Amino acid sequence: MSGLKQYLKDTWQGIWTVLVGMKVTFKHLFVPAVTIQYPDVKINLPERARNRLYVNMDDCIGCDQCARACPVDCIEIETVKSIPGEDLGLTSNGKKKALWVTKFNIDIAKCCYCQLCVFPCPTECIYMTDVYEFSEYERENLVYKFATLTEEEAEEKKRNYEKYMAEKEAQKTAAAKTKTEQPKTGDNK
Repeated sequence: MSGLKQYLKDTWQGIWTVLVGMKVTFKHLFVPAVTIQYPDVKINLPERARNRLYVNMDDCIGCDQCARACPVDCIEIETVKSIPGEDLGLTSNGKKKALWVTKFNIDIAKCCYCQLCVFPCPTECIYMTDVYEFSEYERENLVYKFATLTEEEAEEKKRNYEKYMAEKEAQKTAAAKTKTEQPKTGDNK
């Protein structure tokens, strides 16, 4: 008799367990889903979300303040002074550009998304975007190059500036030489 009683008790516990599980399942059938079908559906990010950096090179003046503010040194900037007669244009804020930005790289793999580079920018050309899907198979692909000049153009700008400085130095030397020669000719008279 006790074997039959235990059998019925075990059967009832099995049925009861299934009923409890089905109650939980049916309860969630009529509740709106809290999960989304990512990547087909994407959630709206908060307005102040910090994601991938972007640089608007039309507004960049090459002041290097963003690179100096970066705590992990993920921003590399190289500039070349413009020579007289070159017009680099104005930023959207009306600031006159004086430097060619020959290199502006951001290693986003190093970036800690602190946003400290955004605030010191006087032209507000660097900012955080809402792009958060930028995974890559190769680490080198996470170095974003924002400079608009090609390598040949950057080299040309460097050569032009060096040539200009050499000419300026030669003029200064020639002027100093004539200045030292003039008193000698004056002494002879």
